[in-house]
Amino acid sequence: MRGDKMTKFTKTTTEYLCIGCPLGCRLEVDDVAGDIVEVRGFACKLGDEYARQEHIAPQRMVTTTVGLRGGPWARLPVKTSRAVPKGQVRAICKALRSTQTTAPVRLGQVIVANILNSGTDIIATRDMPAAEVKVA
Repeated sequence: MRGDKMTKFTKTTTEYLCIGCPLGCRLEVDDVAGDIVEVRGFACKLGDEYARQEHIAPQRMVTTTVGLRGGPWARLPVKTSRAVPKGQVRAICKALRSTQTTAPVRLGQVIVANILNSGTDIIATRDMPAAEVKVA
């Protein structure tokens, strides 16, 4: 029984590489029973915030492409309008594999609103003109 109580309050340390700024600090997060007790290794405020977010509920921006009809290229680059929970990334990418849009498209235009009821939109990351039709 005593051993169970000891492991319940054991400190674990998890390491992360910060992407909050160009410094790329090596972060360490100490956790006891699910509570963060210390964050080390950050050189700026962004590092501390990033480590806490990554440890508790990691999120990612999704950048990919969707099919494009009537444009000069067959694919349109897109991204999520905000970071989504890491566990939703694969499902969002899978849903976007079959997504098609039609040119012209403007930078920032919503391609898919509220993808998978996530509260996040998929937006175009560049302008895409309609392809010029050549008349013979």
